[in-house]
Amino acid sequence: MALTVGVIGPEDLVQKVLAAGAPGATQLLGLPYRHEDETLDVVREATASGADALLFTGVVPHALAAQAGLLDRPAMYVPYSGATLLRALVELLRLGHDVSRVSIDTLQRGEVVETLTEAKLPTEHVHVLPYRPGLTGDDLVAFHLGARDKKGTRVAITCLGSAYHALDNETHAVRLAPSRHSIRATLQSLVLTASAAHSGDAQVALGIVDVPGDSAADPSAADSELAADLAALGGSLARLPDGQRLVVTTRGVLEKTSERFTRLPLLDTLAARHESAHVGFGLGRTAAEAESLARRAVNRARAVGPVAGVVSMRDDVDIVVGADAADGLAPAGPENLALLARRVGLNPQTLDKLRELVAASEAEGLTAQAVAEHLAVQQRTARRVLKRLERAGVAVPIGSQQQGQTGRPPIVYRMRF
Repeated sequence: MALTVGVIGPEDLVQKVLAAGAPGATQLLGLPYRHEDETLDVVREATASGADALLFTGVVPHALAAQAGLLDRPAMYVPYSGATLLRALVELLRLGHDVSRVSIDTLQRGEVVETLTEAKLPTEHVHVLPYRPGLTGDDLVAFHLGARDKKGTRVAITCLGSAYHALDNETHAVRLAPSRHSIRATLQSLVLTASAAHSGDAQVALGIVDVPGDSAADPSAADSELAADLAALGGSLARLPDGQRLVVTTRGVLEKTSERFTRLPLLDTLAARHESAHVGFGLGRTAAEAESLARRAVNRARAVGPVAGVVSMRDDVDIVVGADAADGLAPAGPENLALLARRVGLNPQTLDKLRELVAASEAEGLTAQAVAEHLAVQQRTARRVLKRLERAGVAVPIGSQQQGQTGRPPIVYRMRF
């Protein structure tokens, strides 16, 4: 299936991305803005247009969208690497400018120093303002002018278009732009991430409904209203040989109607008509795998209580859903924390440590690396923990973290503790 990627940024950089092209059958949708203050409106436009993923031409618009909570689909930004800075410095040298006294925004100081050192350029009079959420174009302009007036810098190098236009009238300014290589590498990574998300949404979801009266011996005693209850799932209803009802849908539909596996409205309606009700959904790549997981899920639901629902996935992941389980989304004390731990199959002490990490962190979200360091586990284990919390609706992906490295960037999660 062809994917559509919305490209968000200044007009010239959006055109540069469009010119670079996208891998495979991916379609690029240009969504330029005149000023980064328009970012949120443009992101909403991209969402309304049905874009499957979002590519930002820089970290600033990506951070603005993440802070506003608008990144509800795969999203990345093109990094401004050391190679991009080096090309700008070479051009300045060619034009006769002094590159030993410059001010640079957005890039990390370590990356700047490493680039200059490798080029055998001095660094003692180079001033860097790394980007952090909350910095505005006015802040960047003030940094560069302050460096000029107080530190004697000769050139201002900025990654933000609005800052460049303001600085161009005050001092010699250079605007960095992402390289063609960075654009293509980020696009490829984004398309892979979006494709994986779509593949997950298309997974087969089979559900088994077990309520009193459902039996092969007496079909007339079955719940006649069940078919109407299942209409919201957009699936079909069948009967198994043992009398249980089988619901056929897809993961994407189930995830949406269950509010990311936190509540099954079906349970509320069943509980109103029956003294007990158990629903088990299995998510698999094949119908056979999904049915096997659904049977595991409904058996666990019976063990949870008189009214319960369970979603079972591969890798032994079981999520308890329902009206009571939904309260675990915002654990306020030990009892709710224990309930959430039971839902996601984690140790309550692990969740308590994660809540401490969230409270102490100044970052917008957490990555697997941060979780691994805090829990003293391997990143592979941390990723599994975050995946379980994501499936339960507690960890919400808000984008990716890119620092000029190659390979797939780590996902950033906002924790709903």
